[in-house]
Amino acid sequence: MEELTSCKTAIENCKTSGTFAIAHLYKEEKAMDMHIHDCYEIYYSICGGKQFLIDNCFYTIAPGDLFIINQYESHKLTQIDNSVHERIVLSVAPDFMKLISTKETDLSFCFTHRSAPFSHKLSLNKEQQKRFLYYINKITSAEGFAHDITEYAAFMELMVMLNTLFIRSAEQTAAVETVTAPAEYKDRSYRYNHQVDDILAYINQNISQPITVEQLAGQFYLSESYICRIFKSATGTTINKYITARRISIAKAVLNENGNVMEAFERSGFTDYSNFFKAFTKAVGVSPKKYASLSVS
Repeated sequence: MEELTSCKTAIENCKTSGTFAIAHLYKEEKAMDMHIHDCYEIYYSICGGKQFLIDNCFYTIAPGDLFIINQYESHKLTQIDNSVHERIVLSVAPDFMKLISTKETDLSFCFTHRSAPFSHKLSLNKEQQKRFLYYINKITSAEGFAHDITEYAAFMELMVMLNTLFIRSAEQTAAVETVTAPAEYKDRSYRYNHQVDDILAYINQNISQPITVEQLAGQFYLSESYICRIFKSATGTTINKYITARRISIAKAVLNENGNVMEAFERSGFTDYSNFFKAFTKAVGVSPKKYASLSVS
């Protein structure tokens, strides 16, 4: 399998092939606002990059950190080092994960399991990093007879490894949650700006209702200019763009669940269908009705 040098190309190849694609990136592409994909994403940090925002969770990034993101989770790199920003990004088709799973082993578990306590981040030790890169190299160097089988076999082994680490991490996080200690002393894999944390929580709890900057400013007793400034500083995007991305994520989840366009419109919190249609089509690339037909087909 060819190792690509563009995340966008990897996503397109993933959609076209219906399997997976790998991008090894050494430089920053055009900065993206909060965004979502129709595919799963595995983001492995080699160097560079400082902070990730996934839905309403901030994560610090260190070399060897790996992030597992599903097709409904909006995300954005909020801080990037000036040095070389090297990472490996895998784009994976959800239906392909179903195809290679069995009744006993769901290889998409790490993408679909989101029960609290939960973290999108796995911090790999040196041995785990070597093993991850071994599988990537095996996939991208496969040639000749049965190269596709070699690629798929290595990919399946990689997903077994990641799911095993994901389950182990979830169990350890759950154990930490049971420890009686002040919140500031708990071992968290991500950190929050306290004011922005409260704002994000409020937005996500009230996403189905109309939300304006003016309303948020009043809710938190802050000026509109100040709340916009701290939100942009912490997340790298504006309040309105974040709200739109979250609502589109919800709409996609509803459409995948039952294909009901009107229910997706109502549950996602858009107040005007025309705005919903335009925002969804721009972000996803197809209309809500077309997306629904592709999801249920």
